Amino acid sequence: MPDSSSSASLCFLPARELAAMIRERHVSSREVVTVFLDRIDRLNPRFNAIVSRVDRADALAEADAADRAVARGDRLGPLHGLPQAIKDTATVRGMRSTFGSPLFADNVPEADAIFVQRMRSAGAIFIGKTNVPEFGLGSHTYNPIFGRTGNAWDPTRSAGGSSGGAAVAVALRMLPVADGGDMGGSLRNPAAFNNVLGLRPSQGRVPA
Repeated sequence: MPDSSSSASLCFLPARELAAMIRERHVSSREVVTVFLDRIDRLNPRFNAIVSRVDRADALAEADAADRAVARGDRLGPLHGLPQAIKDTATVRGMRSTFGSPLFADNVPEADAIFVQRMRSAGAIFIGKTNVPEFGLGSHTYNPIFGRTGNAWDPTRSAGGSSGGAAVAVALRMLPVADGGDMGGSLRNPAAFNNVLGLRPSQGRVPA
C-alpha cells in the first residue's frame, strides 16, 4: 500500500479506509476530493471514463460542507466525504444525465434515482457521471455524445460494458469506488476487462 502521508497516494487507499480517515479527521474531505479531481484531470482525457463533470468549485464546496459536518460531530454515513461519479444510466438531481443517447443530451433530472438518493444520504459527493454505451445496451462502452472509453491497461482496447466508465475509473483510481448496473454482465464484463471486482447483488437487493 502506498504511503498515506503523501497526498497523491490517498487515491490508492481503499474506500473504507479513506472514509474512516475523514471521519477521524486524519484527512479532510477537501483534500481527498482535490487529489481525486487532480488525478481525473491528468488521466481522464486519455481514457474518457468520467463524463458530465461537476465544476471543481462546486465539488469542493460540498467537500467543505462534509468537513463541517465532521467538525460538528454529526452522524456520518459510510460514504461521507468521498467523491463519486454515477453511471450515466441513472438519474442524478441537477446533473446532466444522458443515458449515452442524443435523445437525452440535455436532460437534467429533478430527482435522484433511489440508489443515488441513498448514496447521497450516505455522504457521497457527486463529481460527474461514468460513461456507458447508449442506453446501457452493449458490452463495449461508446456512445454518440461522449465517444469511447478506453481500457485501463491499454486505452486502444475495449473497456467492456455497460459499466465500462465505472470500471476504468476504479481501475485507474480516479474514484475510490463506483456504482454500476447489471442485467446480463454489465458489471462483471467490464470488471474482468479492467482487472477490478464487479459485485452483482442478488435480484431485488437494490431497488431499480
